[in-house]
Amino acid sequence: MAAVQDTAVVVGAGANGRPAAQGRWASIWAKHGAGYMFLLPWLIGFFGLTLGPAVASLYLSFTSFDLIRAPEWVGTANYVRIATADPKFAAAIHVTFLYVVLSVPFKLAFALLVAILLNRGVRGLTVYRAIFYLPSLLGGSVAIAVLWRQLFAGDGLINSLLAQFGIEGPSWISHPNYSIWTLVVLSVWQFGSPMIIFLAGLRQIPTDMYEAASLDGASKFRQFYKITLPLLTPVIFFNAVVQTIDAFKAFTPAFIISGGTGGPINSTLFYTLYLYQEAFGNFRMGYASALAWILVLIIALFTAFSFLTSRYWVHYDD
Repeated sequence: MAAVQDTAVVVGAGANGRPAAQGRWASIWAKHGAGYMFLLPWLIGFFGLTLGPAVASLYLSFTSFDLIRAPEWVGTANYVRIATADPKFAAAIHVTFLYVVLSVPFKLAFALLVAILLNRGVRGLTVYRAIFYLPSLLGGSVAIAVLWRQLFAGDGLINSLLAQFGIEGPSWISHPNYSIWTLVVLSVWQFGSPMIIFLAGLRQIPTDMYEAASLDGASKFRQFYKITLPLLTPVIFFNAVVQTIDAFKAFTPAFIISGGTGGPINSTLFYTLYLYQEAFGNFRMGYASALAWILVLIIALFTAFSFLTSRYWVHYDD
């Protein structure tokens, strides 16, 4: 009889729901509570500093907001203006795409060249890797951008060196035909990060494949074209995606070298710089938010296109 009463009490607790639910949550917390506590700083950062501001920016992109008055809902007016009545948007898109098309291939090619040279068993390899990686750590800083502006000024070091050979160099940063190239050179100079990744990929290629190719009479160029490049395509794909995204987000060099104007004649008006001008120069935060989401869409499309086309040229082990 007592056993039946105890069973009824247990069933009643389960039917009521609260004790059973409390026990279930207590069990889950006992198993996973420590893990969630360790994840808590990341969760706070993700929801408070990433997802939350992103959602707020998406809302502001449909409003007129100047940081002083409350946001006013305008619907798709910001996006319509971007598509139909903003010539600086077209200029920023042109400059940014030109920068991406020029800087990413040159940087990856130079990084691969240096990685191949270092992969030949150079003495003091760790020292060279550290030296070559250093520009990737410093290249995005304000100090390096200021230094770059001094190097390529009309009376800068580059023109002083050219003058030693009787060549009168232009003012690189103030001429619309050359200013973008100074930023491309700065980007290529930051080749350390993809170089390290290329070097790691080269170390994974079996040496016996090169030995067999040499016995068959294959030249160094043919070995590179038939062995190195196909086996390195996953690494090339990874570096290409990462460097393309970084190129679309480039801001500091253009801001410092042009003085925040994007000049001369909008030749260094990167998309991010134009976004900054609209947000903090003209205080059109709603319009700047719309520009930001268009940039997100552009990067997403480029990334999706890269993954869709990778099946035709990226070769994995299988």
